[in-house]
Amino acid sequence: MTIATSQASQVSLPRLILTILLPFSLCYFLSYLYRAVNAVIAPNLVSDIGLDAGELGLLTAAYLIGFAGFQIPLGLLLDRFGPRKVQAVLLCVGALGAVLFAYAAGKWGLSFGRMLIGIGSAGGLMAGFKAVTIWVPEQRRALANACIMAVGGLGILSATVPAEWATVQFGWRGMFVGLMAVTVAVAVFLYLVVPERPKEDAAKPDTGSVFKAIGIIYSDPVFWRVAPFVALTAGSHIGVQTLWAGPWIRDVAGMDRDAVAQVLGLSAMGFLVGTLMTGYIADWLGRKGVGLLTTMTGFVLAFMAIQLVILLEPVAMTPLVWFAFGMFGQAGILAYPWLAQYFGTHLAGRSNGCLNTLVFGIAFISQYVIGAIINLWPVTAAGGYEPVAYQVSFGLFLGLQALTFIWFLLGAPSAHLRREAT
Repeated sequence: MTIATSQASQVSLPRLILTILLPFSLCYFLSYLYRAVNAVIAPNLVSDIGLDAGELGLLTAAYLIGFAGFQIPLGLLLDRFGPRKVQAVLLCVGALGAVLFAYAAGKWGLSFGRMLIGIGSAGGLMAGFKAVTIWVPEQRRALANACIMAVGGLGILSATVPAEWATVQFGWRGMFVGLMAVTVAVAVFLYLVVPERPKEDAAKPDTGSVFKAIGIIYSDPVFWRVAPFVALTAGSHIGVQTLWAGPWIRDVAGMDRDAVAQVLGLSAMGFLVGTLMTGYIADWLGRKGVGLLTTMTGFVLAFMAIQLVILLEPVAMTPLVWFAFGMFGQAGILAYPWLAQYFGTHLAGRSNGCLNTLVFGIAFISQYVIGAIINLWPVTAAGGYEPVAYQVSFGLFLGLQALTFIWFLLGAPSAHLRREAT
């Protein structure tokens, strides 16, 4: 047992909740709220700025460009300076992006502001995961990670009916000014209440060894057995839920704007239920000897089945289907604590950052490519998009997920594999 883990075991549960899980959960709440809010304000952006489907996808995905592009630097910073300092600074960057987004006049200014929001949100989950590796005993980390992610589900929920209400009351620009103020407040709260990490975890490797570690991770065959499957499933889920789910519900199910927000709210509730359920079941099965990757595989297969149902356009089942989509879509999170165990705590931030780069890279690609494919069909008489365009674009990414699942099955690593033993 490391000294850091020993110190973590001495932290009381109330202190752990108030000074670790709560502040980092709030960060992930904001990260997912920013990520998903464009699904609700998309009609405003289309009408106010004059965007087509491809431009809407690219503008919304600018968040994902900033987010994915900062993951490797983020892992380095988290391992070197710790989650408290890094996350507080990043929140301030996100607040600056929110202000720019609120006052930008055209698509390029909006895209730049949203990219800054993505950079500022890049540590929303990874900083929490890093804090968990420092302060939570190894056997309970999957549950702790799921608790942080569950609050992200509240962020998605806030990006539905509450965001629609705020847009009506204050306009989408006014809403982003309010989000800026909340983001700054969370940054101050986190910096004041989160304890500094144990000195034993604060080693500062030289730059050469830092980048050597990234090379070790990206050249590891076990990483590449797991990462494509997780990236395609989790990334596609993010790309759809944070933008294209709303237009699908409008164009395929034929629902009005209020109903769209309500169904998106159900999907967000599904995310909340699913992340808690995933963490609890993984924790329970882990104590019975079932590995994290085995549990993850079962949940992700359920997610792929739900996507197949969506391709069949089950209009009468729309609320239930999108609830299930939200519930199973992020089961790939179980790979993060597994990778942290496999590579070791000293590489936890970088290994998770390397995986997250791929996840959000796929999220960006899916969000943009779906819009580009939809643009191949003319706008309908009602001003929406052709249902068949959703089938083609969603089906493309489901097919890619199936291929990565086969690749994963051909060499799935054992539950207790550690890199030091290979």
